Amino acid sequence: MARDQIDMTPLQSRDELVAWFEAGIKPPSEFRIGTEHEKTPFTLEGRQPVPYEGARGIGALLEGMQLLLGWEPIMENGSIIGLYDVTGGGAISLEPGGQFELSGAPLENVHQTQSELMAHLAQVREIATPLGIGFLGLGMTPSWSRSQIPVMPKGRYKIMTNYMPKVGQYGIDMMYRTCTVQTNLDFSSEADMVKKLRVSIALQPVATALFANSPFTEGKPNGFLSFRSEIWRDTDNARSGMLPWVFEDGMGFERWVDYALDVPMYFVKRGETYIDVAGSSFRAFFEGRNNSLPGERPTISDWANHLSTIFPEVRLKRYLEMRGADGVPWGRLPALPAFWVGLLYDNDSLDAAWDLVSHWTAAERQALRDDVPRFGFKARIKDRYLFEIAKECLKLSHAGLRRRNRVDHSGRDESRHLEPLERILEAGRTPAEEMLDKFNGDWGGSVEPVYQEYAF
Repeated sequence: MARDQIDMTPLQSRDELVAWFEAGIKPPSEFRIGTEHEKTPFTLEGRQPVPYEGARGIGALLEGMQLLLGWEPIMENGSIIGLYDVTGGGAISLEPGGQFELSGAPLENVHQTQSELMAHLAQVREIATPLGIGFLGLGMTPSWSRSQIPVMPKGRYKIMTNYMPKVGQYGIDMMYRTCTVQTNLDFSSEADMVKKLRVSIALQPVATALFANSPFTEGKPNGFLSFRSEIWRDTDNARSGMLPWVFEDGMGFERWVDYALDVPMYFVKRGETYIDVAGSSFRAFFEGRNNSLPGERPTISDWANHLSTIFPEVRLKRYLEMRGADGVPWGRLPALPAFWVGLLYDNDSLDAAWDLVSHWTAAERQALRDDVPRFGFKARIKDRYLFEIAKECLKLSHAGLRRRNRVDHSGRDESRHLEPLERILEAGRTPAEEMLDKFNGDWGGSVEPVYQEYAF
């Protein structure tokens, strides 16, 4: 979520809310791939969280990036909180605890995703290294307590920080201590959206296992392979989860609108001010019944901002956003868009993936999602281990990418970006299990080595 949208047209009817989604429909020839990844900054000396303020803080890092890139600064109350590339559409933003996020530009193939990533990392290093800042590629900060982590100067995060403890035990951890990699993909019609949404929700646990990378909290194993995924199970269940109703007859944009109308809001933005409306529904606001803004009707911007505060395993905006994966080291980041592009952007693979999941019940999908943070590939659905399903998905993705046949300068198609996932399946264990083996072996019961081995 790079920046809050500005369009102050008041909304008159529910149809306009539906139309906002329909505007995302595009022909397959215009399908693009957007990749977002977060990484945790740490001080190279002492491996501590990096504050926003000061000559070696996150603010200084963003100012340096602005000078280097020439991107537009995103300001809030005099503080730089992000950067926006007017020409290409990419953006850099801050998560609540200073996690540094690149929201990539909409690109045509996964090779471009990898090039974008390499350029970004080179640019970030050029500015961050002299400031004594490094970055970690894990799904969760491995050694810091909640209280150690600084707060970024963004109004929406203040409101969320106050609200989170009311609706779940882990919301603050989600905000301040986790990192993810996401990929955003297009749809060509309402029916295409529904099919991709169903397949990707059902298979999100596969991505969670393949990318499971958050086994440590405050220096010790936390009992999970993806604690980041576990955190989402008790963050705010009114706005997250596996959305069982997506699989029911009559699913479409309207159904999503009805869901979003009833999700509690966090804030309304007026000028530079965030008005705390946490807990009241968009539906009440839409009917002029918001206590903080009596008689006022929401704008298109309010709707777009509200939709960006809904956090299910797959999120519908004007594209679909895959949200199940932990942040990982740079070598594995392009594997996430590759995995989903191969499954969802090739019709044969999409059909085969739907055949794979169509007979699962809502309860079975939920149980798989509940088990995967702890058990990874050993989670089961019906009579199958997730490991077998992951192998099948990777085959389908590989075939889809071969058929897409987007080749790089040396004639290789996008399936080469799946290699890190193929190695994981060959080894038969999640990245987190590999890390736990190191912790219990070479690392001698310390998480400190992650700051070298898993740094960008």
